[in-house]
Amino acid sequence: MTDPLRKQPPPPPPGYAPQHDPGQQPAYPPPHGYDPQGNGQLGSGPPAYGAPPPGYSPMPGAPAGYAAPTGPPGLMRPTGMTMLLFFVTFGIWGFIYYFQVHEEMRRHSGQGLGGVLALVIAIVFGIVSPFLLSHEVGQLYERRGQRPPVSALTALWFFPGVFILVGPFIWFVRTNRALNDYWASLGVRETTLV
Repeated sequence: MTDPLRKQPPPPPPGYAPQHDPGQQPAYPPPHGYDPQGNGQLGSGPPAYGAPPPGYSPMPGAPAGYAAPTGPPGLMRPTGMTMLLFFVTFGIWGFIYYFQVHEEMRRHSGQGLGGVLALVIAIVFGIVSPFLLSHEVGQLYERRGQRPPVSALTALWFFPGVFILVGPFIWFVRTNRALNDYWASLGVRETTLV
């Protein structure tokens, strides 16, 4: 029984011939990239969800990680003695320290500032040096696929941490310890000041 108030679909246009039996489900073309017979012929229908439209190349994969460092490891430096030398030399030892550690990290990883550029930055823009050092030490760990124990944010202990007086000490202990631990993980056992 049909309801006379229910709307009926409009009649097909003149000359329209259905390509399927009206009692069966219509056959849609296979989605793009679908090969039902497995003979290498791809479907010509619209792209399936998630597939790129025809003419577009797929998105590139994730970038490769850092190359593993292959250079010689650096030397470990005793934290307490290095801080003492900072005081005794009125900060001049800090320039030597920045030069040495940045040069060793660059020789080891092939990346980074290097000693000369780090020294120039320390002399001209001294407040930036702690941020750069902590960042580069953290990058050594990231290149090995490890979570870095220090980063540029660690240098916030240096500045504005200088206003609580112990901030620079906390920064240096954390950064130098992370660097010494990295070298020790490569088999370095010797400590040196120069």
